[in-house]
Amino acid sequence: MAKLYFKFGAMGCSKTAQALITKFNYEERGMKVLLMKPAIDDREGASVVRSRIGLEAPCLMIPGDQDIYALYRSEYSDRDVIIVDECQFLTPEQVDQLGQIVLDMDIPVLCFGLRTDFATHLFPGSRRLFELAESITEIKSVCRCGAKATVNARFDDDGNIVYKGDQICIGGNNRYEAMCRKCWEKRKKEQAEKGIG
Repeated sequence: MAKLYFKFGAMGCSKTAQALITKFNYEERGMKVLLMKPAIDDREGASVVRSRIGLEAPCLMIPGDQDIYALYRSEYSDRDVIIVDECQFLTPEQVDQLGQIVLDMDIPVLCFGLRTDFATHLFPGSRRLFELAESITEIKSVCRCGAKATVNARFDDDGNIVYKGDQICIGGNNRYEAMCRKCWEKRKKEQAEKGIG
């Protein structure tokens, strides 16, 4: 029986690389894959999923108002598996639609993304995946200190960690760094002592 999978981790933990490797594994066995990502993530340009280590593949861009269930039924029902990169940017309704595809079509849906934002709050899409997914796996990454990274620290143009602002600010290594919570809190205290933040 097919499942809805949520594979999550902090930035830099190889989520996208693992999504692309998973796509390759399915295709190597002769299966058709629908690779998609939310359209809000336009860092790599239109219609491409690209990892930091250089793996890439064309994908379907999904706007926030797209009914994924209806789209799958009308245009992609020949696909054997759905893989979603940057799934934290899905709406809760879109996560429900993916879950319904699993139930009605009996095909696996694998979602790769972040758990929380720069302020350690769940993204709406991630929250719904935690509530709905039949399989939840953490992909671990490491802080500079060697501890497990769990926080997606956002930096401003001066190299200071940002603790307030809009939940979504698209960026890569130039804007974010995965940190353990201890290092993140230590930086917060140091910046506060200097009147920063």
